[in-house]
This record gives sequence, structure tokens and C-alpha cells, in this order.
Amino acid sequence: MITLHHVYLLVGALFVVFAVLSVRDAANPKRWTTGLFWALFAASFLGGDYFGDLGNGVLVLAMALIAGGGGLGTGKPATTTPVERQASAQRWGNALFVPALVIPIVTLAGTFAIKGLAWPIVIDPVLINGLPLGDAKQATLISLACGAVIAAFLAVVLLRQPLSSPFQEGRRLMDVIGWAALLPQMLASLGAVFAVAGVGKVVGDIAAQWVPADNLAIAVVVYCVGMAAFTMIMGNAFAAFPVLTAGVGIPFLIQRFGGEPAAVAAIGMLSGFCGTLMTPLAANFNIVPAALLELKNRNGVILAQIPTALVMLAINIALMYALAF
Repeated sequence: MITLHHVYLLVGALFVVFAVLSVRDAANPKRWTTGLFWALFAASFLGGDYFGDLGNGVLVLAMALIAGGGGLGTGKPATTTPVERQASAQRWGNALFVPALVIPIVTLAGTFAIKGLAWPIVIDPVLINGLPLGDAKQATLISLACGAVIAAFLAVVLLRQPLSSPFQEGRRLMDVIGWAALLPQMLASLGAVFAVAGVGKVVGDIAAQWVPADNLAIAVVVYCVGMAAFTMIMGNAFAAFPVLTAGVGIPFLIQRFGGEPAAVAAIGMLSGFCGTLMTPLAANFNIVPAALLELKNRNGVILAQIPTALVMLAINIALMYALAF
């Protein structure tokens, strides 16, 4: 049975390849420290369960020292030039989107196949030798990983590229993004740390002073706007979610007003993603694209997204009020 552990092994193996390619790239003046950085990141996926809290903490500190000390460099992967990529884009046209579209299609189909369809027909999860194909609790992540692998091989075949192309292109992208590639994982962990430290209770105590006991509308606004605001502060909705849900979502919306937990949590996360669009702390979403596009204003992506984010936040508030209760 495929579990989340196998996904971690896959990601870890990928970054091992990145580390090896970085060390072998003589064009990178900092190839050894760059390779060490990605090797440590790979180790967090391959052996994080065995390192314990202290070991993982030391690993993160080592990575922070490398990145903070300017140890990450940019190499010259054995890949196509910008001119060659432009010519390939003109040649293949819209067919270039086929591998990209495979990822959501496989993710959606795999999620239904692993969990089993409840409507309009009922089927059992896919079985192999009497065991489910994958862990139903992690069906979406497992399917996403499978979709990414299938899309990569499809792109190699469709575009007639060497098998090394996905790894070289992946390393090129990691060199451009640098340490910001770690932010989603690290900030999600920060949210768990905040939850254990009792930050959610503090937020709940503050919210109790502002949320009337009989006013559902204000409670919904506080939770949704709070998710967006905390996401802007922490840079990641996954980090904000455990804090706001423990402090506001569960005690107020679910326990006091009887909200549907799945709807509250799902729309709450979407509200948090509205905050992602408006913060430079979500560097891999908002700052890195500005650098890749060579925008004169490094906050140009954020400024373009703010109107959409505010509209979507208002829509999420209305949806939660209408659908979760």
C-alpha cells in the first residue's frame, strides 16, 4: 500500500539527485555548500522520522547557517538555453500544457480511486492483493505525487527530451528559488509549534472579547479575516490554520454555533490563501516570480493580486455563513 512515507522517500530521492548534480557542477562557485544544503533537505524527508526533534532541529539550523551565510550558489545545468526553450514553445504550442494538465487530472482521479466514490455510484477502493492501493487518509497527496511523476515522464516523451532533463531543469529552478523553496514546509511546522505552545488559546481568549455570544456573522468574519491576517504575518496558510482553528474555529464556529467542521475548515483555509496573495513573506509565491520575471517593483505581483484577494475573502465569508451552518 502506498503511504505518505513513500511520497517522502520520492521527494527525498529527488533532492539527493539535486545535491549530487550541484556538487558535480564546476560552474557553481559554491557547489559544495549548495550540494550540502540540498543533501540536508533530502535527509529531512528520507530520515526525518528517525532523527527525532533534536536531530531535525539541528538539521534545520545547519541549513539556515548555510543559506544565511551565503552558501547557496547558481550553477549551469546541462539543459536548454532560453532561445532553445522559446523555439520549442513555438514548435509545440498548446501541447506544452498537456503534461501540466495531467497533474490535476491524475490527482483528482487518484483521490476518488483510493477513497472510493460515494456518488453517483459506490465502489470499493482499488485493491491489490487484498490491500488498498493507497492510504485513504492521504489520498490527495499520494495522487499528487503520482501525477507529478507521470507528467514528468510524459513531458520527456512528448517533447523528446533526455531522461536527465527533468532533474536538470528541476535543479535549475531550485538554484533560482534558493532557500525560499523551503518556506512552505518550515512555516507549516511553525504553525504546529505555535499550536503546541498554546498560541491558539491566547488568540481564542482575545477573540472572546470581540465575538458576541449570539452573533454568528461576527464570528465568521473574525475567523476568516483572522486566517487571512495570520497568513500574511506567518507567510503560509498552513501555519495560520492550527492557530486560528484552535482559537476561533473550533470553540466558536463549531462548538458554540454548531458549524459543519469540514466546511468551516475548508473555507477557512481558502480565506487563509487570500492572505497568501497579499504578503511578501510568501516569498516563493510572490517574491520569486517577481525575480524570475525581472519586475522593476519586487512587490508588483502582490499589488496585482490584492484586489482579487479582497474580493475572494469577501466571497469566502459569505460562503461560510451560508454553507457551514
